[in-house]
Amino acid sequence: MSIAQKKRMSRGRRAHRTRSRFHGTAERPRLSVFRSNLHISAQVIDDVSGVTVAQADDRDLTGTKREIALAVGKRIAEVAKAKGIESIVFDRGGYLYHGRVKALADGAREGGLKF
Repeated sequence: MSIAQKKRMSRGRRAHRTRSRFHGTAERPRLSVFRSNLHISAQVIDDVSGVTVAQADDRDLTGTKREIALAVGKRIAEVAKAKGIESIVFDRGGYLYHGRVKALADGAREGGLKF
């Protein structure tokens, strides 16, 4: 098993462990984060009905990775608030709450979402 496969498996285990504790509802959906080496994206998910309510990514943004993550957080907050969502559950998806993941969460908070 290669190092990359071990990393993917470890992140999958951490993500499963986090998702077993948090479930999004229509009143309080789950904000799920995906981060790769180059990009970051976020989705607001209602787990009860299995529907993605809102999504945002960094396709047309420029700057440092952390600035882009902050902007994606603000963007997802705008879209979620336009759909009437005020409060969410934050799902870091197996990533450490540090760096770009933390910046995205801070951007969502600045945008008006409550965790």
